[in-house]
Amino acid sequence: MLRLNNLTASVADKTILKKISFNFEKGKIYAVMGPNGSGKSTLASVIAGHPAYAIRHGTIYFNKENITDLEPEKRVQKGIFMTFQSPPSLSGVTIYQLMRYSMQGKKDPVVIRSEVKKYAEKLKVPEILLNRSLNEGFSGGERKKMEVLQAVILDPTLIIFDEIDTGVDIDALKTIAKFIKLMHNKNKTFILITHYNRLLKYLRPDVVLILRNGTIEKTGNMTLANHIEKHGYGS
Repeated sequence: MLRLNNLTASVADKTILKKISFNFEKGKIYAVMGPNGSGKSTLASVIAGHPAYAIRHGTIYFNKENITDLEPEKRVQKGIFMTFQSPPSLSGVTIYQLMRYSMQGKKDPVVIRSEVKKYAEKLKVPEILLNRSLNEGFSGGERKKMEVLQAVILDPTLIIFDEIDTGVDIDALKTIAKFIKLMHNKNKTFILITHYNRLLKYLRPDVVLILRNGTIEKTGNMTLANHIEKHGYGS
C-alpha cells in the first residue's frame, strides 16, 4: 500500500524526519504517536505532499508507484486523503458545494447530497450546518466531524487522520471514533496521528509507531500505547 524508503525531510531548511523506512499494509489501522516536535505531523504532511515540506532523501511508494515528486492534488486523485489538524473555514462555500466540486464527474450531485445528509446524521452533525459556510463559527468537534465527513464522501484508500481527537469533547470523540471504525474495511488503510491513546481505546490500531526526534523509535500494538500512557515517552 504505502512504503517509505529512507525518508529524510525538512521544513524551512530544518531537518525533521531522518531516514524513516516503513511499510503500511492495506487494510490495517496504524497509530503514530510521539511527544511534541517528534515529527508526527511532518510525516503526515510529507505523505500528503504538502509543498512546505521538502524531501531531501528517500522515496515514497503508493500502490507500487513512486509518488515522491507528485503534487498533492494528484495524490488525492490516487486515493490519499489527510484531514486538517486545524480545519480552515471556507466563506461562502457549503459542504455540499465543496463535495460537488471535489467529486465532479465521479458522482451524481443528487447522490452526493444524499450521502452528505446520511453521513452527517450518523456523525450527529446538525443539518443546519450543512447549508452554512464550511466551518464558519463551528466548534472544534463540528470542524473535525466535517473532516471525517469529507473523507467518507471522497472514499480514498489511504486516510491520514492528523490529530482528529484534539479539540473535541468526549461525546464527539466517541461519535468520530465509532464512525471511523464503520468506514474501515480490508481495502482501506488508516493512519492516526495522535499524542494520546484515548482515541486508540475505541479504534484498537493494528500497529503503533512511536516517533522521537524524527525517527521511528519503537513499534508495537496497543500494549505499547498503554505503556506510553502510563509511563510517558521517556520510559
